[in-house]
Amino acid sequence: MGLYQNNNRSEVKKLLLLAILAGKTMLRNGAETYRAEDTIERICKSRYNIKYADAFATPTGIFASLEFDGEIITYLIRVKSTKIDLNKINLVNEFSREFVNSTMPVDYGLSKLKNINKINNYNMVIKALFGSLACAFFCLLFGGSFLDFISSYLVSLIVLFSVNKIDKYKMTFFINNFIGAALASILSIISIKIGLGNNMDTIIIASIMSLVPGVAITNAMRDTISGDFVSGLSRGMEAIFSALAIAFGVGMVLNIYFKGLI
Repeated sequence: MGLYQNNNRSEVKKLLLLAILAGKTMLRNGAETYRAEDTIERICKSRYNIKYADAFATPTGIFASLEFDGEIITYLIRVKSTKIDLNKINLVNEFSREFVNSTMPVDYGLSKLKNINKINNYNMVIKALFGSLACAFFCLLFGGSFLDFISSYLVSLIVLFSVNKIDKYKMTFFINNFIGAALASILSIISIKIGLGNNMDTIIIASIMSLVPGVAITNAMRDTISGDFVSGLSRGMEAIFSALAIAFGVGMVLNIYFKGLI
């Protein structure tokens, strides 16, 4: 009987680990905190007649606990780096539904979740080519000419490659956005100087669109509306400081330029 209970306790620990890894995968790829919490709780309650399971997630960590056989089992995991990968969020959502609605073994679920984490995102060349193309179309949206379109595409392409290289040094998002915005402004000024563009402001605005924290702003609003005020506030501050970094980068270069130093 004691061996049976120990085996069950070991399986419950694996279940909690599976749930919290699913939540971590979602948070690391840009999901809202309430979605990660809901996924963790549903997975925990899907096995061993567990009635109590609770999760508290922030953008930088997850606390999860459940009750089994009169004992509270708790797990804490740190979320250090985040990116935007909606495909992985969707795959984890599908996995959690499949796991909850089936008798999938926990060990198999862990291996499946690890395989989801191993899925490669689009390579940098693809992201840079099409990301810069999206930025260039913003230039047309803001009233730019065809030359401005070409210029903003080239500037955005260089900025995206540069920011990706800088990101490998594990610098903060503030530094990345500041350098990217400053570089976009310098290259936009150069494009005007050599006659490749007509409207400097339009080229700069289009070129920095890839740096704008749109997902962070959206998640901050959704978390706040859902009542997750800690997560909403932290994501909101992240978005504000990202926007400030972009503004400081562009403002510094334009200030130097209009003073005649460039």
